[in-house]
Amino acid sequence: MHKYSMAHLTGNGADPITATEAAAKAGYDMVSYRFLPAGPGDTPPPLLEDDKLFAETLAAMKANGLGIIDVEMMRLAQGTDLQHFKPLMERAAQLGATSIVTAIDDTDRARAIDAYCRLCEMAEPYGIAAELEFMPWTGCKTIRDALEFMDATTSKSAAILFDTLHFDRCGSTLDDISAIPADKINYVQLCDALADYDKSDEGLIYVARQARLIPGRGDIDFAPIMKRLPKDVPISIEIPDKPLVEEMGLDAFLRATLEETKALVDRIEAEA
Repeated sequence: MHKYSMAHLTGNGADPITATEAAAKAGYDMVSYRFLPAGPGDTPPPLLEDDKLFAETLAAMKANGLGIIDVEMMRLAQGTDLQHFKPLMERAAQLGATSIVTAIDDTDRARAIDAYCRLCEMAEPYGIAAELEFMPWTGCKTIRDALEFMDATTSKSAAILFDTLHFDRCGSTLDDISAIPADKINYVQLCDALADYDKSDEGLIYVARQARLIPGRGDIDFAPIMKRLPKDVPISIEIPDKPLVEEMGLDAFLRATLEETKALVDRIEAEA
C-alpha cells in the first residue's frame, strides 16, 4: 500500500505549521518542508535558521501523527561549497527525513558528478539520500543523465527522484524508467500537466513551480508509468496552483489532491 506525502509546493505558500495541520486534516501520511531556496533570487525559507519555528514544526508533525520522507533542497552549481548543506542535513535528520531533493545546476558533467559523489558521501552518516531530480532545464535533464550520476558512485545515499512532470517533458522513455534500479527509487512525485505547453526553460520552470495539475485533470498517461515503478513506492503529491487554492480554500484543495490521486493510482493498479 502506498503512503502519500504532501510536497512542499502543494502547501502553496502556507507556513510550516499551517501546512502540517492541513496535510493531516486532508488525510496525508507525510509532509515535506523547504529549508533552502529552490532557485536563484528566492527568499530563504525560515526553517533552517529559526530554532523556535523548527521546534514548533517538529511538534506539529508529532501532534498530528505525520511522518516525513524528504525536505528541500540542495542545488549543485559550479563552486558550491558542500559544507553549506551540513546544517540542512542535520535538520533533516532531526525531523526523521531520509531524503533531500537535489538538483544539478552545473553544466560541466564531470565536475557535477564529482560534486554529487562527494555530497552523497557527506550525507551517508545522516542516513539521508541525495535525491537527484532530473529536470529538463538543469544539468541533469533526463533519466539517462541521472543514471550516469548513479553509475559514478557506490554510495547508499545516491538515489533518483522520479517526477511525472519532468518525465513527461524531458524526452525520457518508458524503457528508461525500467532501467532505474529499484533500490535507487525511494519515492516518486506525481502531478498532471497539459500536452500543449511552452517548451522554453522559462515555460517549463513556470509550470513546475506554479501550475501543475491534480493527477487525472491533465494529459499525462499514468498507467504505463506506474506499472514500471516499484510496488507500493511512497508517493509525494506536488501540485502548486495558488489560483485553485484561492478558489477552493486550502483544506478542500488538499483533500482533492489526495483523494483524486489515490483514486487514479488505485484504478490503475486494480486494472493491472
